[in-house]
Amino acid sequence: MARYRRSPRKPGPVWQFNRLVIKPFVLLFTRQDLRHTDRIPATGGAILAINHVSHIDPLLIGWLAWEYGRVTSFLAKSSLFGKSRLLDWWLVRGGHVPVDRSAGEAGFRAAIKAVEAGALVAIYVEGSITKDPTGWPMRAKTGAARIALETGAPVYPVGQWGAQDLLPAYSKKLNIRGRTTVSFSVGDPVPLTDLMGSQDADAVREATDRILAAIVELVEDLRDEAASAERFDPAARPIH
Repeated sequence: MARYRRSPRKPGPVWQFNRLVIKPFVLLFTRQDLRHTDRIPATGGAILAINHVSHIDPLLIGWLAWEYGRVTSFLAKSSLFGKSRLLDWWLVRGGHVPVDRSAGEAGFRAAIKAVEAGALVAIYVEGSITKDPTGWPMRAKTGAARIALETGAPVYPVGQWGAQDLLPAYSKKLNIRGRTTVSFSVGDPVPLTDLMGSQDADAVREATDRILAAIVELVEDLRDEAASAERFDPAARPIH
């Protein structure tokens, strides 16, 4: 297990509260299998490209990044905003970026602005919790690739496994009997230099495929098994 670095700066009140609540929860109810997580960059704008297995894994990713000195900004569905003043305050003060999937350009520009301002932006490349019946990452959306190619920011692939045992996908019932092993592995930045500056559809798709391939390789290592060569595509094979 890599040794933690303490945060080099004081976060806002939301993240201070999150740390006080989330860290004890993580330590009490999970065992952490951390691999190469010291690759999380200490400073500067960057993208964490992550697979999504549970509604609880944003809390775990936020905790993980904080332990290595960073506060994460997640791309959050715009539908979460406007439901209550308290939730809006929580999301905005936490530095999260609203994304309206029906008008994606505004969210895209907001994410670019955050990265250029030096934020560590966390993106679930699948766009939602995986619907693959076996839990493997499904076909990726292009958001992380587009932001990277526009800004030149490095993309660090993150593979995770185990959070779905703590809170099953699309469930609201926590499993807190005993301690659940949650595993994370961070890869080196995905090589995208040859594609930088282009928003051509082929370049974006190629970058997306490289990012997803890097994530799948990390998840394969965590699960100690090989993924299928074909990524599950919910648009082509919807679950009824």
